[in-house]
Amino acid sequence: MNQEVLEARLGHLPDKCGVYLFRDAEQRILYIGKGKSLRHRVRSYFQSSRSWDQKTEVLKRQIRDLEFIVTDTEVEALILESNLVRKHKPKFNVNLKDDKSFLLVKLTVNEDFPRVLLTRRKLRDGALYFGPFLPASLARNTIKIINRHFLLRTCDMEIDGRLDRPCLEYYIKRCLGPCVAGLCSQSRYTAAVRDVILLLEGKNEELLRNLTHRMFAASEKQQYETAAFYRDRIRMVRELNEKQKMILSGPSDVDIFAYYREGPRLALQLFTMRNARIVGKREFYWEDLDYFHPARFLRDALQQYYLNSGFVPGEIYLPAEAEDQELIRTWLDKRRAKGQRRQVRILVPRRGHKHDLLLLVERNAKVAFERRFKVLRTARLKVLEELRSLLDLEETPARIEAFDVSNIQGDETVASMVVCLDGRMERGEYRKYRIRTVSGPDDYSAMQEAVRRRYRRLLDEKQTLPQLILIDGGKGQLHSAYQALSELGIEDTPLISLAKREEHIFVKGREEAVILDRGSPLLHLVQEIRDEAHRFAVSYHRKRRSIRDFGSELDRIRGIGEKRKKRLLRNFGSVNRIRRATTEELVPYLGEKLAVRVKESLSGSR
Repeated sequence: MNQEVLEARLGHLPDKCGVYLFRDAEQRILYIGKGKSLRHRVRSYFQSSRSWDQKTEVLKRQIRDLEFIVTDTEVEALILESNLVRKHKPKFNVNLKDDKSFLLVKLTVNEDFPRVLLTRRKLRDGALYFGPFLPASLARNTIKIINRHFLLRTCDMEIDGRLDRPCLEYYIKRCLGPCVAGLCSQSRYTAAVRDVILLLEGKNEELLRNLTHRMFAASEKQQYETAAFYRDRIRMVRELNEKQKMILSGPSDVDIFAYYREGPRLALQLFTMRNARIVGKREFYWEDLDYFHPARFLRDALQQYYLNSGFVPGEIYLPAEAEDQELIRTWLDKRRAKGQRRQVRILVPRRGHKHDLLLLVERNAKVAFERRFKVLRTARLKVLEELRSLLDLEETPARIEAFDVSNIQGDETVASMVVCLDGRMERGEYRKYRIRTVSGPDDYSAMQEAVRRRYRRLLDEKQTLPQLILIDGGKGQLHSAYQALSELGIEDTPLISLAKREEHIFVKGREEAVILDRGSPLLHLVQEIRDEAHRFAVSYHRKRRSIRDFGSELDRIRGIGEKRKKRLLRNFGSVNRIRRATTEELVPYLGEKLAVRVKESLSGSR
C-alpha cells in the first residue's frame, strides 16, 4: 500500500475507543494496540513533531497498512487487544510465554453424573474449572481427597443404570456406584457434586454446616453408618481448613511481579501468595527485547497473564507503574470471581514488608536469568559444538529443522516441521503440511513432498537454509529427503535421520550408523527434536481427522454449511460434545430452529 492510501485511511479514523492493527507491506501484523480515541491515538504515530522511543521509530518505518475495530468501552478494547495479541503474536508486542502450564481441576457438570479431572486447558464445554493450583501436587492431592471422601465416579463410561453390578471402586468405597440402578440416586449424587463445588470454591464453613446437618439427620433415623460417613467427611474438611493452600479469596492473596534484564534478554518472575504464604512461582523469558519500555512491558504482561489465569488476587505488586494501570485494575475487578468483594489493588511498594517481598522476587528473577541465559545456554552450545564435531559440519548447527510424517493407513497424511534454535525449540517457527501428491500409505513420498515444499519456499524467498536437517526415520526416509534436496540443487545441506527403535543416527554420505551412548546429552538433544516433530505431526493428524469426522455427520443436516461447521468446531471441539450439548447451548451459534434440527439429527445418529 502506498503512502497516499495510508494517509487516506488515517483521515477516516473514528473518534471512538477501539483496537488498531498495523501491518507491513506483506500484510503481516506488526503491532496491535488500543486507544480511547482511535483517531488521536493512531494519528499520533505519524506526527513528525513527536519523538518516540527507538522501538516505535522502527515500527513506524515498517507500517504500510492499518485496520481498526471499534468497541463500546475502553475495557472492551483492552480485552480485545489482549485476545488479538495472544492469537497473532505480533513481533512488536510483548508475548508472554513460559515453559509450562499449570494444572486445573475440572468438574464435568455438563454430564449427568459429573467427574473430577486434571487438565491444563480451559475449554468452553460447560464444565466448571478451578485453579490454577500452585504447586501442581496440590491439584493432584485435591483430586485424591475428592475421590476418597466424596466418592464421585472416576470412569468415563456412559451412565445409564443398566449394569448388573458395580466395579471394584464401589466395593472399596471409592465410588457411589451410579452405574447400577438402586445403588445411588440422582439426588444423592447431585448432593455429593454440590459438596465438591463448595470444597473447590473454598466455602468450607458452608460445607461443614451442610455435612453436620446431614450427620445429625442420619443419626436421628438411626442410620449410624451413614452418620459415621458424614462425621469422617466433617473431620477431613476441618483438617483441610488448617493446612489448605488452595486459591481462596482474601486480603492475603497477592501476586508479585519482578524482572531482571540485560540487553535484549529478560527474565520475569511471578510469586503467588495465598493465605499469607508463598505457594508457587512462574518464570517467563524473552531473548529478543531489543526495545524495552518498562511501563508498556508490565502492562502487556499483566494483560496476557490474567487473560489466561482462572484467578485474580486481591493485590498485585509491581516494580514500577504499568501503562494504563487504572484501566487494567478496572478490568481485573470485573474478572474477579463471585464472592470476592474486595477491589483489586495494584501497588508499587517503596518500603516496608511489601517492598521486601518485591526485592525477594527481583533476586529470584536474577537467579532465573543467570540459570537460563548463562548456565543452561552454555551447556546447550557445548552440546551443539559436539554435534558439529561428530558430523564433521563446517559450522555449529545453531538452527536445526526436523520433519516427521503422520497417517493411519494412508488416511489424512500430514507432515510437520519443527525448529530448534541454539538448542531450544522455537515453536513460533513450526510449520505443518497437508500432503497433496501422495495417496495411500507412502511415508517416503510424503516426506519427500514436505521437504521439497519447505526448501523451495525458502529458496524462492531467499531465506537462509538451516545448518542441519533432521528426519524422523531410518535410511528410507533419509534417502527420500535427500532426493528432494537434490531436485532443488541444495543436496550439500547437512542431513541426518534418527531411527526410533535402535536410536541410531544415519548420516547422509556415510554407510555406518552413528551409535551414541543412551545417556549422552547429544543423543538426548537429537531425541528431543525428533520427538517434538513427531508430537506436532500426530497432533495435526488428529485435528485433520477430527475435522473430517466432524464434517461427515454435519454435512447431512440441512442448513449446516462450512462456516457453521467451523463455528461449531471452534466452540465445542467435537461432534460428541455437540451431541451432549443442550439445544439452549447450541442456539447462540445456530439460531433456535437450526439448533433443534441439529440436536434431533445428532441424537438419531448415535
